Amino acid sequence: AAGGAGAPVTGVAGAALAAAAVASAAAVARRQGPQRRTVRSWRVARGEGAQRATSFPEVDRESTKDFRRRLMKSDQYFKFGKTQMDGALAELRSVNGSDLVTELRQNGFRLTVGDVTFVLAESYGFCWGVERAVAMAYEARNYFPEKTIWATNEIIHNPVVNERLSANGIRFIQRTPDGGKDFSEVSEGDVVVLPAFGASVDEMAFLQARKVHIVDTTCPWVSKVWTSVEKSKDKGHTAIIHGKYNHEETMATKSFAQKYLVVKDMAKAEYVANYILKGGDRSEFLSKFAEACSADFDPDADLDRIGVANQTTMLKGETELIGKLFERVMIKRYGPQEINRHFVAFNTICDATQERQDAMYKMF
Repeated sequence: AAGGAGAPVTGVAGAALAAAAVASAAAVARRQGPQRRTVRSWRVARGEGAQRATSFPEVDRESTKDFRRRLMKSDQYFKFGKTQMDGALAELRSVNGSDLVTELRQNGFRLTVGDVTFVLAESYGFCWGVERAVAMAYEARNYFPEKTIWATNEIIHNPVVNERLSANGIRFIQRTPDGGKDFSEVSEGDVVVLPAFGASVDEMAFLQARKVHIVDTTCPWVSKVWTSVEKSKDKGHTAIIHGKYNHEETMATKSFAQKYLVVKDMAKAEYVANYILKGGDRSEFLSKFAEACSADFDPDADLDRIGVANQTTMLKGETELIGKLFERVMIKRYGPQEINRHFVAFNTICDATQERQDAMYKMF
């Protein structure tokens, strides 16, 4: 936050802001190397230019829980001990933040340069789940020094971290023009790292069949969402997921559901709620959610029982409103005495996400 809201920063304030920005950028550049080289090497690391997406086996949606449990107990699935993780975390923290950020924190999350004041949110930086994921990726290199190591996606959405992992010898699965992944270069005995936001159960089945070593960095909060979806599935509920249908986390989450519908925001949720109460144009519904529902989804039958979960990074307030909306709708349609048969909601907002959202509100 700098100067008056909406006012251009000029004069001394503009010079101070420019000087601070240049100094910060220069410090980052000195640590990270040329930006152009970083972007180029990261694109090469991602393997842009893959042509054909790999087809995955489809795991029976009734047995996803048992499949994952067996996989986690297999010799292909690796976990690291506390000593290994502590060392990897120490290495990671060397890239988390900057001198400027440290100065802001030490000064009460404020820094005044001239007549410009910079304010930093009090919850800033890598959350525990992200630190854990990246530390596991670093440790995979130490644990398997002679193995080819692949990451199925960006470990986290941070180009500096992913560039450093690439420099450490971790290769990234190529993406195809249609949004798929090309695993054609992955061989038996290679090591494959699953990212913090997880992987679909079908992708896990493919990796199991390929006989690779799996290092699963999925954040426990994401796994908690999967468990919630499994519970609602066991009760015969359709999973309504508040999220973005093409986000990697939601793509993984929906793979654990028998029936699912992804709603991005309150507007989409209200459309579904209205359909539950009043019915509507089935073709229009299916067209609107063509990429956001399970195969053979029938809005006239599959919205009789619903369970609400969410992508962990969605805004908490909106998720809560969507949950309350569907609860009211199901009470109105089936009566309060039948609500437990037709509706269930789970608290799957992660603590780190909420802390950062609260810090943003406090800052503003």
